Amino acid sequence: MFSKETYIKRRQQLKQDVDKGLVIFVGNSESPMNYADNTFRYRQDSSFLYFFGLNHPDLVGVIDVESGEEWMYGDDYTIDHIVWMGNQPTIRERAGECGITNTKTLTQLAEDLKQVQAMGRPVHFLPVYRGESKIRLFEWLGVLPAEVKEKASLELVKAVIKQRNYKSNEEIVEIEKAVNTTVEMHLAAMRMARPGMLEAEIAAEMERIAMSKDGYISFPVIATINGQTLHNHYHGNRLEEGRMFLLDAGAETSMGYAGDMSSTFPVGKTFTTRQKEIYQVALNSHEKAISMMKPGVAFKEVYFESAREVMRGMKELGFVKGDIDEGVAAGAHAMFFPCGLGHMMGLDVHDMEDLGEQYVGYANEAKSTQFGLKSLRLGRKLEPGFVLTIEPGVYFIPQLIDLWKSEKRFTDFLNYDKIEQYKDFGGCRNEEDFLITADGYRLLGQPLPKTIADVERERLNAF
Repeated sequence: MFSKETYIKRRQQLKQDVDKGLVIFVGNSESPMNYADNTFRYRQDSSFLYFFGLNHPDLVGVIDVESGEEWMYGDDYTIDHIVWMGNQPTIRERAGECGITNTKTLTQLAEDLKQVQAMGRPVHFLPVYRGESKIRLFEWLGVLPAEVKEKASLELVKAVIKQRNYKSNEEIVEIEKAVNTTVEMHLAAMRMARPGMLEAEIAAEMERIAMSKDGYISFPVIATINGQTLHNHYHGNRLEEGRMFLLDAGAETSMGYAGDMSSTFPVGKTFTTRQKEIYQVALNSHEKAISMMKPGVAFKEVYFESAREVMRGMKELGFVKGDIDEGVAAGAHAMFFPCGLGHMMGLDVHDMEDLGEQYVGYANEAKSTQFGLKSLRLGRKLEPGFVLTIEPGVYFIPQLIDLWKSEKRFTDFLNYDKIEQYKDFGGCRNEEDFLITADGYRLLGQPLPKTIADVERERLNAF
């Protein structure tokens, strides 16, 4: 945890940003895997962590924005729990760590919320995403699970985003811990990968490194020779000479802050000629996007320029024809670049995605529905304190190629005869994490090899 003063200050700001009523933050409960006592690894809700810092199940934080009073609700462990778990702090002791002195039981919470509702006072809550949390809101407030998103407080959502979007200096220190561990994970993969290995062997090493730093992975590891599948969590293939290996993996610190990086390297010692050509196109797009980052620049424009860079490179290689600007405006670039350019990052690897991308990444502007562009999670103007990723790529997705070719889509811009020859290519991307500063940007963490020469040097030294 940070100091309790950090959490007190955050809650004080929240009281100023929410007009009236009660604010409740529902902490996460344990989630069983296959029976009640055999649970998945516990992860606290990120907004609860932000305002209270307590990584413990079955807690609810409540703030009265008018009186200024704060409570922590939870149930103390009995001796039946302690004999299995060891001695545990009381709810009052836990609450004291984040600067709260008032504590009550969960049964008392249900009674208190009924009284608040009877008085006609508003009760603000965020759009919870876990089934057990939805059931609790139904029991406490009568909100049906299917209505949680609709009835969640937009006022509270915007107040939370207003704080969490801007990372403090102490948060940056914690994020850099996660990013540096993430760099270590990627370097380990570059150095251990060999033809004949299972993808699972590399994925397992990524998890080991993250756990060895008293943390965990920030999302399920993507470790694959099939880089054309953007979120590929299957790890059953064997690495083959002549293929590329795409790793998208990140570490999470014990406080919950995330890192997120991608790297692509040859399974053998060097890239093939055609791999070098495509990899360089993706890297040029990556570097172009980085060069544009500074306060006041709309990230959507950074995306469009990175897409134009992809199209320019692919035109030089014979995959694309016609006017580049017209092709990007029409959406033809999504044949090779069907995803977004990057996203906010912090306590969530896709920061606050549960609160709504239109508020987090678009400042309430409407998102596009165009294929490819609709996957852009961040479009708003950049501001100092934002932490975000840059991760363009080039992908050859056989099913997308077949579909668009059969529909004769973008025939003015796409050379399908050339594209067909690369249906077995896969995909590649690099991804790095950045802080927007007052006059530009700063790379977070240690740099990872990304030029063709640096990646091949790392691979040659590994053999």
